[in-house]
Amino acid sequence: MTQLQRLQKKLAQSDVSSIIIESAVNREYVSGFTGTAGALLITEQDALFITDFRYVEQAEKQSPDFTIIKQERSMAEEIAEQVKKRGLQTVGFEKSHVTYAQFEQFDKYIEATLEPVSGLVESLRLYKTPAELSIIEEAAKIVDLTFDHITSFIQPGVKEVDVANELEFFMRKQGAACSSFDIIVASGERSAYPHGVASTKEIQKGELVTMDFGAYYKGYCSDMTRTVAVGEPAQELKKIYDTVHEAQEKAMQHLGPNMSGVEADAVARDHIKAAGFGEYFGHGLGHGLGMEVHEAPRLSPKGEQMLEPGMVVTVEPGIYVAGLGGTRIEDDAVITENGNKRLTHSTKELLIL
Repeated sequence: MTQLQRLQKKLAQSDVSSIIIESAVNREYVSGFTGTAGALLITEQDALFITDFRYVEQAEKQSPDFTIIKQERSMAEEIAEQVKKRGLQTVGFEKSHVTYAQFEQFDKYIEATLEPVSGLVESLRLYKTPAELSIIEEAAKIVDLTFDHITSFIQPGVKEVDVANELEFFMRKQGAACSSFDIIVASGERSAYPHGVASTKEIQKGELVTMDFGAYYKGYCSDMTRTVAVGEPAQELKKIYDTVHEAQEKAMQHLGPNMSGVEADAVARDHIKAAGFGEYFGHGLGHGLGMEVHEAPRLSPKGEQMLEPGMVVTVEPGIYVAGLGGTRIEDDAVITENGNKRLTHSTKELLIL
C-alpha cells in the first residue's frame, strides 16, 4: 500500500473526506515530490497535485499517482476550483502548518466548510516502512563513519567550528545532501550547553567535547551524539561521563514496544538521579526521527504515547553542569516486536584523544 493509499484509507475513517496538504514534508511523504512549491488536494477517490509551470514536469515524474494541475492563478483559487468541481462540502487543512494569512485566502475562495486537521499525515509517518528504515539505516551508517573520521581530526587548538565544518564536509562525501540540523560542537565549559552550536572557541587539553550531528540522506535524517575527551579529563568529568553512559545503555536495553515515552525516559532519568545529577538532566530522553529530525513520539516525562514497532527514536540522556562541563550520548533505534534495533554503532566508551 502506498503512502497515498494509506492516507486515503485514513480519510475514509476520519471526520473529513478531503484534505489540503501544503507543508513541504507531508507533501513529499504523500506524493514523493521533492520540489519547493505545490499543494495536494486529496479525497477518498482523487489525488490532485497543483503546482506552477516550474515544477509540472518534475511532479509528473515524481508523483505518478497524482493528477497534475498547472497553477494559473493563486493557489487558494486553484484549490477552490477543484473543490467546486468535485462538489466537496467539507475540506480539511493542516492547522499546524497553515498561517492565518493562508487561511484567510482559503476562506475567501473555497465554497466549503474548512476543518482544521491535526496529525493526520503525521500519524502515518510514525510507522516507518521497510523502505524508509533502509534509508534511515544508511543515514545512520554515514554518521558512524563520520565519527570514526573526526576522532583523528580533533586535537588541542582546533576550533569547534572547524570540527563542525569537517563533520559536514565528510558526511557530504559519504552521500548526505547536508547535515540534518545545525551541528553542535561544544567543548570545555561549553559542553554544559545542551545546544551549544559550534563557536570559534579553541579546544584545550583536559576538556570534554560533545558533538551532536546527523546526516540528511534521501529525504531522511539520522541524529547521533558522542562526547570525547582531549587529553585526560578531571575525575568529576569522568564521573559525569560514566553516569550518562550507564543511563543510556540502561535505556537502550529496556526500550521496546508497549511502554510509554514516560516509562522509557524514567529508566535513564532514575539512574541519573540516583547518581546525584538529577537536576542537571533537563531535557527529555529522546524524540522520533524520520523525514524531520524531531518528530513524534516523545520520550520524556510528558511522552504519554505508547511505543510501537516501526517507530524510530533517539535515546540521548545528558548531564550539564554549568561552569564545569557536560556529556550527552545519543543513539538512533527502531522499535521492534521484541525490543529495539540499534541503528548507530559508534563506540560509547570514553575516547581520550
